[in-house]
Amino acid sequence: MRTLFRPGHLPGGGEHSRALFRVAQCVPFVIILLGLGVELSPVHDIYTGPLLTATPALASLTMGPMGTLAAAAGALSVSLTTTTLHDAWGGMLIYSNLLGLLVVAVASVITSRAVHARRQSELNQVRRIAVAAQRVLLRPAPARLGPVRAASMYLSAETGAQIGGDLYEAVQTRYGVRMIVGDVRGKGLPAVGLASAVLGAFREAVHYEDDLVEVVDHCAAALHRERASPNAADQCEREDRAEDFVTVLVAQVPDAFEVQVVNRGHPPPLLLHRGKVQALMPGSPLPPLGLDEFVTGPPVKAESYPFVPGDRLLLHTDGVIEARSPDNVFFALPRAVEALAPCTPPQFLEQLHQALIRHTGGHLADDAAMLVVERLDEEAGDQSSAQPPPPEATDGVDPPTTS
Repeated sequence: MRTLFRPGHLPGGGEHSRALFRVAQCVPFVIILLGLGVELSPVHDIYTGPLLTATPALASLTMGPMGTLAAAAGALSVSLTTTTLHDAWGGMLIYSNLLGLLVVAVASVITSRAVHARRQSELNQVRRIAVAAQRVLLRPAPARLGPVRAASMYLSAETGAQIGGDLYEAVQTRYGVRMIVGDVRGKGLPAVGLASAVLGAFREAVHYEDDLVEVVDHCAAALHRERASPNAADQCEREDRAEDFVTVLVAQVPDAFEVQVVNRGHPPPLLLHRGKVQALMPGSPLPPLGLDEFVTGPPVKAESYPFVPGDRLLLHTDGVIEARSPDNVFFALPRAVEALAPCTPPQFLEQLHQALIRHTGGHLADDAAMLVVERLDEEAGDQSSAQPPPPEATDGVDPPTTS
């Protein structure tokens, strides 16, 4: 359905800016009501023609062609109604006012249409650039990675953009399939820069670090270097970047029937086993990257969980579980996963996407990233682990074991 108002993201993006913009959109119609009130009051001798003539021009500044036409129609209706009510037909001033209103209305509609077309062209260009950047920063997960089938999806809350502070990657290495999902504190280009730094470190370290914890440490070091970069525009931005952090979850699927996880302050992944969902909660919660001073206790170790053929592992960001309905109800991700019909990993994510859209009414308040892998029974290289445990041994998820 078309709207009278110009759609899209407002400059500044804050609630205060949106409120001011809505007030500005209402100004022409307030002027029309004010003119009507004057004409119907005892002081109707005050001439309101010039005031009403200006309303289409004011409307064209904040509204599209339909909104400008609505303002022009309102001003014309008030002029015709009050002229007839006061029996003022016949004077040249009335006809001059109506002609002026017509000229201003036509010019305002043409201007509004031209501005709208130019803005749409610029928005399309931004989208093309965002798509190209997304393909470099957030590459789609390959359909097959060693012993797993995979799929990925990124949903942006920003109008006109498709990249933000969420990140994901899945890579096949000599140690197994390694994955990362993360969420950067903040929005906009600074968040994209931090996400790029973490992803770059992950893509390099996964191929030569045998310890999953060392891979995470490389990501933390890259984040620290990026935050200390002198490229920030001013002192305030540098101070803001110094307080940024990134929640990440790094997982590895080796040839054995297990999955190893290192969780740094991220929502736990969901394991779908025989139609039931279990959240792989960390045994020892750890702070996000960038808050390493809060890491206390024994050295960090990866936690292992059973991951047998047919199981699926869903890695996601908080934009999924914190999505709310119009009634302010959070999205129940585990229940939604259990309700899905058997399907391929891409169809699995698409069904989740549709469920998320239905729940939120089509409006995401935050970026959301999802990565799903399904364990296959092929290419299990470790003969000692080649036979999956019996079903009764894996009806629930065992407590994590550290490696």
